[in-house]
Amino acid sequence: MKGLDIRYLCTAIGNLSGVPIRIFESGEPVFFYSQSSLPRDPMDAYREEIFAVRDHVGYVTTRHFHYYGIVNSGETKIVIGPTRQIAESDQELRELAFQADVAAEDVDAFIAGMKGIIRLPFESMVQTLCTMNHVLNGEKLSLKDIAIYDAEQERLALRQGRQQAEHKLSALTEEARNVHNTFDQEQAILNIVRRGDTAALREWTASAPAIRGGILAGEQLRQRKNMFIVTVTLVSRAAIRGGMDVDDAFSYSDSYIQQCELLSSPEAITNLQYRMLLDYTERAERLRSGRQPTKLTLDVANYIQHHMSERITAERIAEALFLSRPYLSRRFKQETGESLTDFILKEKTEEARRLLRYSDKSLTAIANYLGFSSPGHFSRVFRKYASMNPGEYRLKYISALSCQSFCPHGK
Repeated sequence: MKGLDIRYLCTAIGNLSGVPIRIFESGEPVFFYSQSSLPRDPMDAYREEIFAVRDHVGYVTTRHFHYYGIVNSGETKIVIGPTRQIAESDQELRELAFQADVAAEDVDAFIAGMKGIIRLPFESMVQTLCTMNHVLNGEKLSLKDIAIYDAEQERLALRQGRQQAEHKLSALTEEARNVHNTFDQEQAILNIVRRGDTAALREWTASAPAIRGGILAGEQLRQRKNMFIVTVTLVSRAAIRGGMDVDDAFSYSDSYIQQCELLSSPEAITNLQYRMLLDYTERAERLRSGRQPTKLTLDVANYIQHHMSERITAERIAEALFLSRPYLSRRFKQETGESLTDFILKEKTEEARRLLRYSDKSLTAIANYLGFSSPGHFSRVFRKYASMNPGEYRLKYISALSCQSFCPHGK
C-alpha cells in the first residue's frame, strides 16, 4: 500500500503481541523487532519451511509446537513468532537453541529470552495475520480461509528416521482406520504404545486391518478430527501407563489436538495420526529400554529425558528424587543390573546416534548440546557404547542411506 510505513506497523504489532516480528524484502532481512532479548533469531532453525509459504497468509508449526505466522505482499514477507500457548521446558528450549546454532556461551541467554516471549493462542495469531493482510493486500480473511501448511511434517519425518512412514500409511488412509473402532484393535495398539514397541507398531501399520469407523460427525473432515481426538486421548493414557510423565503426556496430547484442528484434509490428519502414534511409542520405548521398569527406574529415565542437554550426575538425580545418592545408585543397580552412570551415558549415546543420523550439526555442536565437557570426552563415551567414534557412525549411516537410494533392492 502506497505510503504505508510497514516498519511502524510491525513495531506496533510487536508491542501489542509481545512476539518477535521481522520483515524480509526479496528474501533478505531488513527489520527485526522483539521486546525479548534474543542472542540469535530462533526462526533460523525453520527458515526453509517459512520461506516455502507463498500465499498471502500462512503459518508453520514446529516440532516443539511453536508457530510462526507469515504474511506475504509482493516481495515483502512479514514473519511473526515463535510463540505457543503452553510454556516450554528448559530441555525443549535447549533443543531449539541447538537447532538454531546458538553458541554454547549464549544458550542460557537464549533460553531466558524465549521465556520472555508472550504466549499467544493460535487464534489470536491468525487474527493478527488477517489484520496485517487486510492492510497490506486489501483482503478480508478469517481463520476458516487460511490455508494449512504442514511442511514441518516432512522435515520432522526425516529428522526422526521416519522415511518409511509414507509407504506404510497406505493401510491407514481409507475411512479413518482409527484404532478405537473395535475393542481388539484398540487394545492391540494401546499395548504397543504402553510397551514402547516401535517394531510392533511398524509391523501393525504395514498390515493394519480394514476397520469401518463409527459415525462421530455428520461431515467427513469433522469425523476424521473427532477420531483423532479420541485416539490421542487413549494413546496418551497408554503412554502414561508405560511410564511417561503425566504432564508430558497431556501436553503432547493437547498440542497434537491443536495441530489436528488446524488441518484441512483427511490425508494430513492421517499423517499426523501416524506421527503421533510413533512419537508416543518411541518416547515410551526410550523410557523402558526393554526392561520391566519400576517406579524408580522410570523416574530416573524421565529425569534424563528432561535434562538431556545438561551435565547429568547421580547427585543431581538423587536430589530431584529426594533420595540420597548412595541409596539411589544401589537401588538402581539392584533393579536394572547396570550402574546409574552407565545408564546415563547410554541414554546420551542413544540421543547422539539420533542427532548424528538425522541432523547436520557438527560433532562439537552435538557434544556441547549433550552436556559433554569436550568433543574428546564425547567421542570417548560414544566409542565405548557404540563401538565406533561419532564420525564413523555418521559416515556409516550416510553410506547406508546412499546405498538405499541408489542401489536397487539393496544390491
